[in-house]
Amino acid sequence: MINAFKTDKQAWRVLFLLFDLLLILAVALLLWHLWVQFIQPYPLNKTSVNTSSIPLNNDWDDIELPDFPDHSLPPPKLRPVPPPHVAALLDSVYEQTQTTLFYNPDYIKIDYPGGDVDAIGGVCTDVIVRAFRAQGVDLQQAVHEDMRRSFKKYPQKWGLKQPDTNIDHRRVPNLATFFERQGKSLPISDDPEHYQPGDIVVWQLNKRQQHIGIVMKSRSRDELRPLIGHNINSGTKIQDVLLSWPIIGHYRWFEPLLAETEKP
Repeated sequence: MINAFKTDKQAWRVLFLLFDLLLILAVALLLWHLWVQFIQPYPLNKTSVNTSSIPLNNDWDDIELPDFPDHSLPPPKLRPVPPPHVAALLDSVYEQTQTTLFYNPDYIKIDYPGGDVDAIGGVCTDVIVRAFRAQGVDLQQAVHEDMRRSFKKYPQKWGLKQPDTNIDHRRVPNLATFFERQGKSLPISDDPEHYQPGDIVVWQLNKRQQHIGIVMKSRSRDELRPLIGHNINSGTKIQDVLLSWPIIGHYRWFEPLLAETEKP
């Protein structure tokens, strides 16, 4: 009886031992599965490219590298600071970019002197007229008075027989003629450094159309050209267009008496 009890006890020990081994094996298999699925790096698929014929070359001396510039943009230059009278001119153009949002070439009756069309629209000449008024120069009145004295000296393109205060100062050829008659012309150049903030530039867009804008203090992204304040069919904007069209006029009404410099 005692021997039978001992035999049964040993059998139970063997069963518990086997159960423990099976449990350990199950845990090990589970850990291995987790490793394969979530921890081990996923193997890359082999490509079908035959690499046996591709020579390996780790010699950098055989590779011709391009010339890399030291800087993506040239270092900034010290540039003249516009004096207050020119700064006021440029500030007006910046303000116009917020108010003049459309291009409107319609003939509109306006007051004289000091007349203007609705500030929300206008043409390229209106950018100049409004900027000059910010500095106390009324081009509407100045052009009209000069045309009254010398009407035949101005372009005769529109079939008029006398000056018209509503439109004369809003035409590019008339403004260009006025600046020339006032001795404000400067040499025409393709060198951007010849154009200073506040200068007036006239372009020939095509056989019939001319355009006018004002040189700003801001520079292009590469620092090579001054930006231009103008309105060409989309409201007043400040853009990198100095050399976009043939230049036919360069004028400086406000002499920039510069006394100091600063970085752009």
